Amino acid sequence: MSSSQGSTLSAHVAGFVEGSSAHGMVKYIDCLPDYVKELIAGGAAGGFAKTAVAPLERTKILLQTRTGFQSLGVWRSLKKLLETEGFRGFYKGNGASVLRIVPYAALHFMTYEQYRCWILNNYQFLGSGPVIDLLAGSASGGTAVLCTYPLDLARTKLAYQQVKNTGTTLGNGASSVALQPAYDGIKDVLRSVYKEGGIRGLYRGVGPTLIGILPYAGLKFYIYEELKTHVPEEHQKSIVMRLSCGAMAGLFGQTFTYPLDVVRRQMQVESLQPSVSGHRYKNTWDGLSFIVRNQGWKQLFAGLSINYIKIVPSVAIGFTAYDTMKNWLRITPRQKSQNVPTS
Repeated sequence: MSSSQGSTLSAHVAGFVEGSSAHGMVKYIDCLPDYVKELIAGGAAGGFAKTAVAPLERTKILLQTRTGFQSLGVWRSLKKLLETEGFRGFYKGNGASVLRIVPYAALHFMTYEQYRCWILNNYQFLGSGPVIDLLAGSASGGTAVLCTYPLDLARTKLAYQQVKNTGTTLGNGASSVALQPAYDGIKDVLRSVYKEGGIRGLYRGVGPTLIGILPYAGLKFYIYEELKTHVPEEHQKSIVMRLSCGAMAGLFGQTFTYPLDVVRRQMQVESLQPSVSGHRYKNTWDGLSFIVRNQGWKQLFAGLSINYIKIVPSVAIGFTAYDTMKNWLRITPRQKSQNVPTS
């Protein structure tokens, strides 16, 4: 056999093996139930989007919770964070954030599809327009929050903490100051919070979270799907179109619900903040009124500028990645005639 024939044969064999491998992967993907594919697609989309905007998320939390950053603005806060904590400071708490967002986004997108199909099957009088997306999005947002809230609490506490001082006395009588983080990691936060307040402690701030996520999640899906209906058929699969619709959906949805996000963050970090008045928020309304009276109404929108910068790429990337993953995983579009899987 000549060398050229051998090369040709090798190429054919390699092509056959690659083809068989790809075919096997396609068959494996096709065997998965749709709800499993939706979990995979949602989790991947959420993790990718969250990591892309992690530095802005950390800075936003510091702006919201008044730790000396509120007067600096977005770009000076980023610069200060880089100077004091280095590049890794941008991603402090991101491990907890991704650990939370992957199951959160997976549940959010999957339950959205499930709720949407269930509503279509049982409430035909509502039609099949974007109103269904509003209802399904709200219900799925609430479901995902209840399942993953303790991880969000841990993420916020890790992102909020800077350092705490611990003094030690040296042999000559002098004292030295060591800088230690308040928490060592996700497990340490959850353990400490549970020891301090039990299950209620792990869900402190869930009230304003739910009040905020129900309209936000619903509006996000509603606006995204409504905008897509106005896009010509030939541009429906355009990445730019999906990014644009996702960005607008996040922008409008977040604007209406942002004050509730501020209350939630402050309730989550109350135990880490020295309080002059000793006041602890009893509920969402108490938090809103206290902030307006003592910190000014502008504090309800603290960090909103960075949230705009963050939410545009975050929601846009999330929706686009999810739609792309749905195509790659060959997920069948949910129609009214389809039954919701019970397994």
